[in-house]
Amino acid sequence: MAWIINRSLGYALRVQVVVTSIIMIFVLLFSGISESISAFLGGFVSFISSASYAIIVSRHRGYTANEAVRTALRAEAVKIFLSIVLLWFVFRFYENVNPVAFIGTFIMVVLANSFGLLAGEEAKKLNNFK
Repeated sequence: MAWIINRSLGYALRVQVVVTSIIMIFVLLFSGISESISAFLGGFVSFISSASYAIIVSRHRGYTANEAVRTALRAEAVKIFLSIVLLWFVFRFYENVNPVAFIGTFIMVVLANSFGLLAGEEAKKLNNFK
């Protein structure tokens, strides 16, 4: 993910991909292909919205606190908007969506993003001590 400058954001996105893959495999083994596709779509929605946030934040070139806050708020607004639109899009156009697998994976991947950001920051701190 070379287009993400911030290492913590890149790490969080990789964590989202791993969590989505694990959930998809688990759901495929215990429920079926339709449910696994629903799980994939839930993770995909979260990943795309988080990636949009990461891209906007990575492109930030301002130097004042005001510019940084404005960029973060704009990125968060885009992330929320994309999440809502993509969630609606899946429910509207994918007839076989399993709501439990879809929303469950979406929520787990959103949480994984938060933990990925924390872990990425901790890894960065540990690397600075070496």
